Amino acid sequence: MTRPTRRTVLGAGLAAAGTGLLTACSGSGTGHSSHGSGASTPTGDYVTPDSKEVGATEALRKPGPERKVRLTAVETPLDLGGGRTVRSWAYGDELPGKEVRVTAGDTLALTLANNLPRATSIHWHGLALRNDMDGVPGLTQRDIKPGGSFDYRFTVSHPGTYWLHPHSGVQQDRGLYAPLIVEDPREPLKYDKEWVIVLDDWVDGVDGSTPDAVLAELGKGMGMGGMDHGGSASGSMEGHDMSNMSMTSMTSMTSMTTKKSPSPKPAGLSRMLMGANSDLLGGDAGDVGYPHYLINGRTPQSPQTFTAKPGDRIRLRIINAGGDTAFRVALGGHQLTVTHTDGFPVEHTRADALLLGMGERIDALVTAGSGTFPLTALAEGKSRTALAVLRTGGGAAPAAGARPKELDGKVVHGGRLKAAESVRLEPSRPDRTIEFHLTGSMTKYDWAVNGKKYDPAVRHPVRSGERVRLAFVNSTTMWHPMHLHGHTYALAGGGARKDTSIVLPGKRLEVDFDADNPGLWMIHCHNVYHAESGMMTVLGYLK
Repeated sequence: MTRPTRRTVLGAGLAAAGTGLLTACSGSGTGHSSHGSGASTPTGDYVTPDSKEVGATEALRKPGPERKVRLTAVETPLDLGGGRTVRSWAYGDELPGKEVRVTAGDTLALTLANNLPRATSIHWHGLALRNDMDGVPGLTQRDIKPGGSFDYRFTVSHPGTYWLHPHSGVQQDRGLYAPLIVEDPREPLKYDKEWVIVLDDWVDGVDGSTPDAVLAELGKGMGMGGMDHGGSASGSMEGHDMSNMSMTSMTSMTSMTTKKSPSPKPAGLSRMLMGANSDLLGGDAGDVGYPHYLINGRTPQSPQTFTAKPGDRIRLRIINAGGDTAFRVALGGHQLTVTHTDGFPVEHTRADALLLGMGERIDALVTAGSGTFPLTALAEGKSRTALAVLRTGGGAAPAAGARPKELDGKVVHGGRLKAAESVRLEPSRPDRTIEFHLTGSMTKYDWAVNGKKYDPAVRHPVRSGERVRLAFVNSTTMWHPMHLHGHTYALAGGGARKDTSIVLPGKRLEVDFDADNPGLWMIHCHNVYHAESGMMTVLGYLK
């Protein structure tokens, strides 16, 4: 039996108490209805998803032509290639889910039918949209229950590369994700072809593993019980750097690899990863040893091939949909010109390789050479790779483990980019600064914000019209990709406009945004296991 997540328990508590979203979107019906009064912190009365301010802000976006889409979340077999088929949850029978493509200014009218055995939702990662469509059960809507459906309807106001995924437990680490591409009706870039590249780390359905079982194992921490999961730890450690493990950890692991599980029904091999190390990420690279790393749903043994002509100018739209893995991406034999991050344009920057944390997106242009080339995504610090192929002519297909030299060249990430002049924030002193201390450890797996696990009734107040500064202070020994819903912020010193940023261990990251989208908005780590363990909180607009 899968244990209930903390978010499920909290949601049930809210409903029982008559607070939060008691009459929010119906979980078994279709469409959205009114919300309840909402729980408040003592600091004031908050705008709720059904407040008039939300509708008024949406009207200012001037809703355009309607684009109708229907998605069905189902349990289904998925072919990962290379003879590997798994049973998982997905949108339709595709991995990634079928791309949703609209034009900026369109009204997206998407109906999600839930044919899963569990409740679900959709979050529109990176979009500044109306609050009641943000897709966070227990905060902006009710769960979409099994057999139910929900109509998402909102204006898509800004072009760029985005994606969609659930905000229900650890469902994102199954196959429930899809790219969302918002075209610019006045596109300034010139290119011949476009290649959407979705990166993922995969565990669901492999040797009995599920994301819920991984969360349960991680939740035990690094103590003696933490690795005891119906199989030896060695299955997830092969090929990984063990040099930064303590002797105590090594001794514990050795004893656990020979210890029989007391569970009569093993839930798969241990997936707890120790010893993954990356200088780019400030040390510890991740918690989970995945059996597969994918590009567009394919293993390196059966990669997707993208065809073009020599000299074609190709726009790459790269999305990291992983649960616990940063990826370093390079195209063999080519340099890349970065044009956007998280949907917003940047000053064009040349790179050999790109680093993306979970939830981040980078767009780049490349002029295709003649031949066959590996597009390799290195699971940063985990020593494994994902692969796709660019073919413009003859030549043998690259090997599954191809590692182009560009991976070791100039690596560019979102924190190094400068915003294009057209999207820079006007200089202004912040009206309000909010500090978020990122706390917790792998030892206890007690990830939190300001030492407190997620509670949807605890909100950090802002007011419409304010310039707000968020200060993320990472007091942990691990990196965290922090994501703000419903807004795009600016990094300091003319840095990129983003919605997800890597905060390195022991570092402070300050970002500014204009409070112009009223409602209740999540801020959380986009490591799905850190978030579900408690590293989430809420930004709330005061009335």
